[in-house]
Amino acid sequence: MDSSRISHTSNNGGEDAENLLTLSLSIGSRSPPSSSPTPRYYTLEKQVPVSPSSLESISQPVIPILQVPPLIIYPNYEPHIPTGLNPNDNAVPREMVSHSGSRPSRARKSPSQSAQQIKTETVPQPFPWSTTQRATVHGLDYLLSHNITTISGQVHCKKCDKIYTIEYDLQQKFREISDFIRENKFCLHDRAPREWMSPTLPICESCGSSVKPVVRKKKSINWLFLLLGKMLGCCKLSELKYFCKHTKNHKTGAKDRVLYLTYMGLCKQLDPTGPFDI
Repeated sequence: MDSSRISHTSNNGGEDAENLLTLSLSIGSRSPPSSSPTPRYYTLEKQVPVSPSSLESISQPVIPILQVPPLIIYPNYEPHIPTGLNPNDNAVPREMVSHSGSRPSRARKSPSQSAQQIKTETVPQPFPWSTTQRATVHGLDYLLSHNITTISGQVHCKKCDKIYTIEYDLQQKFREISDFIRENKFCLHDRAPREWMSPTLPICESCGSSVKPVVRKKKSINWLFLLLGKMLGCCKLSELKYFCKHTKNHKTGAKDRVLYLTYMGLCKQLDPTGPFDI
């Protein structure tokens, strides 16, 4: 009984050994994986130096050469030379220069022409009681010493269209005006009163209507005649400003202001010591 178990065991052991040998042969031997990575190889390019001349030759563009057309010569052509121009000079006359799109040039005034238009302060003496200075009369002492006691002037009647002469006594009329200014100067407030702005005009000898003084040019205004007749208010504002301009007075303002300055200025010329300061 024991012998049969041993033989059976030995037989089983031989089968197991054969099976193990067969299994090992079928699987085969395996080698362990390699741990070192596969090396990679890099190629280094060699840098070659480049000279500036080679760069210029590379970057410089090629410019094509243009063909110039031949010059056409006209055998019968004659150049036109304007009159008054020397062909040897390089100057170009003003007539040949054209300014397109601009206004026409103005003719310049010559120095002699502008000098003639300049007004001088002296004028021919228009009346015996006037001076050669514009808008200036002689003083009262000078007039009396030269036996000038009567001042005359022309007036015009618009209705009958007549012009005749009126005379005023110098001393009497000037005394009336100077007395009025001395009494009312501080009440006037540098303004002409109503009787100066709207004066009482003389009466025409023929028709009985009012007459007005004759005023032609500013430089020949009969200032003393208008003062004694209290007719300075008949002058235009531009004529009164003309007087103030040439007597160094303030010429701006309303007519009553400029008329007041004209009265005071003329009285100051006749009597520099009177109460006629502005």
